[in-house]
Amino acid sequence: MLAFLLLVTVTLASAHESGEHFEGEKVFRVKVEDKNHVNLLQELASTNQIDFWKPDSATQITPHSTVDFHVKAEDILTVEDFLEQNELQYEVLIGNLRSALEAQFDSGARATGHSYEKYNNWETIEAWTKQVASENPNLISRSTIGTTFEGRNIYLLKVGKAGSNKPAIFIDCGFHAREWISPAFCQWFVKEAVRTYGSESQMTQLLNTFDFYVVPVLNIDGYVYTWTTNRMWRKTRSVRSGSTCVGTDPNRNFNAGWCSIGASRSPCADTYCGPAAESEKETKALADFIRKNLSSIKAYLTIHSYSQMLLYPYSYAYKLPANNAELNALAKATVNELASLYGTKYTCGPGASTIYPAAGGSDDWAYDQGIKYSFTFELRDTGRYGFALPESQIRATCEETLRAVKYVASYVLEHLY
Repeated sequence: MLAFLLLVTVTLASAHESGEHFEGEKVFRVKVEDKNHVNLLQELASTNQIDFWKPDSATQITPHSTVDFHVKAEDILTVEDFLEQNELQYEVLIGNLRSALEAQFDSGARATGHSYEKYNNWETIEAWTKQVASENPNLISRSTIGTTFEGRNIYLLKVGKAGSNKPAIFIDCGFHAREWISPAFCQWFVKEAVRTYGSESQMTQLLNTFDFYVVPVLNIDGYVYTWTTNRMWRKTRSVRSGSTCVGTDPNRNFNAGWCSIGASRSPCADTYCGPAAESEKETKALADFIRKNLSSIKAYLTIHSYSQMLLYPYSYAYKLPANNAELNALAKATVNELASLYGTKYTCGPGASTIYPAAGGSDDWAYDQGIKYSFTFELRDTGRYGFALPESQIRATCEETLRAVKYVASYVLEHLY
């Protein structure tokens, strides 16, 4: 019994380790009315250590928007003074980030082992990929598409009924390490595929027609780091000679307008585009896999958080894709379908004008490879919890997102090319 108690205590301790740094830290939301406000916030960011939650960096702030950012305890007074002196309207979204991060684990299911309704660490997810494949050999096979910078295997689950020359849909999760709800969705998708195959007609038809290529976590090193060291880490964990700063933003590292806008050339920045496109082992592995299977892949879906948006190309420029009218209609119908379950409202549109310009994203890259249906999901919420979304919201978030994903897949099924 003692050993069991010890085990539980250790598990709890490690789950909260990465939350301890955040005592007394806050997340602010500032209303940005005009260019002057943009300049003021950029000035604030240049003189203080500010962790941008939305948008991803100071350079991406635009007029008529809101900006969410996280501030260290020692900088709070300075930041509040600055906002008040410059008459910037703000609210405090999270008053103590440590409390919010501890409150994420509110599902009550802190048991060891895997659960679809809690956040699982990488070790648990890795064991799950093996188990779910071995338990469902008729529907799932596991392969490795590459390794991370730190040498971990990047797993891909091929989900579908065996068949030859099947069209495919690619889904990835866990690009940005701190977006924990993302890997939770990929696990949920696989669970529901297995659970409802043969009993629910839509899923059965989809799995009979398509292979779903699912990458449960792409940026595994970063994800591990958010569990062990810093819950707010975003990038990969690659290191390069000439810089003491670690990591590249994997979603600025693809060869799609690479580093031209909404990305940074500074290795210390959260939106660092890397020394070259596909410099990261993780992004190269994903791109190589898609290139190798390009003839079969008909849709590309990449899962992020937060802001409740469904985005399609382009993000690297204020330009519209060739099939803009079709993608726009599909996106609108999809967010409608998503909202039908719990009333969760999503906005949708082309990336650059809907959220902000950002070059080097995987969705733009996939689209430019010829994958006509390429979407980025930004899951819950709109900032109340942000990256600290509680586990009690995993089920509902995944259920509504699954509806949306099935809707897109069924549309693609009827519009195969």
